[in-house]
Parts: sequence; structure tokens; C-alpha cells
Amino acid sequence: MEQARGWWMEPSPASTVVAVDSSTVLGSAKMGPNRPGRGAHVATASFMVDPRHGGRGVGRALGEYVVDWARTTGYRSIQFNAVVETNQVAVRLWRSLGFDVLATVPEAFDHPQHGLVGLHVMFLDLKGA
Repeated sequence: MEQARGWWMEPSPASTVVAVDSSTVLGSAKMGPNRPGRGAHVATASFMVDPRHGGRGVGRALGEYVVDWARTTGYRSIQFNAVVETNQVAVRLWRSLGFDVLATVPEAFDHPQHGLVGLHVMFLDLKGA
């Protein structure tokens, strides 16, 4: 548990948020710079949504929060390094928020049902948005 906490709850300037309904955790997002130093002007984020609460807009709410956070914090863009290409719900969500697929790394993820599938690198330009 402590090992997971350190991985998910990174020190500042990173941030972690949790989506709740009453006392039920629905999902979480962590966000921060994609790379330290000279890459710190590009944000990144990771997301978890409890599958029992899928379809309730939790992922969209977390995604919109991250985009707003990155914009108001002064990041110039957001880069997602590894969006599983077969996760069409996530790909559709990120596209609806303005992200583009820049590239797909073939067979970079060993999916439990689909075997080796690609990972999308997705990008959102925040300048002037």
C-alpha cells in the first residue's frame, strides 16, 4: 500500500485528485510535469476509474479537471505517453477533449485479452486554447 501511495501521490509540483460520491471512491487522477527540467513545461497525467462506476462521467470529469489544471498552472501542452489503443473509451474521451494521436508504438502493451497491442502517444496543445 505504501509503495503504491508513493508512486501515485508524487511530490509537488505534481498533484493527485480523487473523485468521490459520498464515501465511495470512484476514480483518481495524478498530474504533473511529463519530464523534469527542460521538459517540465509539458504536463502529463494518469487516471484510474473503478470499473464498477464506469459510464457515469467520472473519467470525463477527471480529464476536464486535468486539462483545466494544466492550463491554469501554466503548462503549454499535455502529453499522454501510453494510451492503450484498444481502450476505445479512453481514446474517444481524449479525442473529444481535443487530444490528437501523435504516434502509436506497436505491440508496446501486453493486454490480458488482446495480447500485444499498441500504445498511443496523445497530445493537447494548450497555447491559446
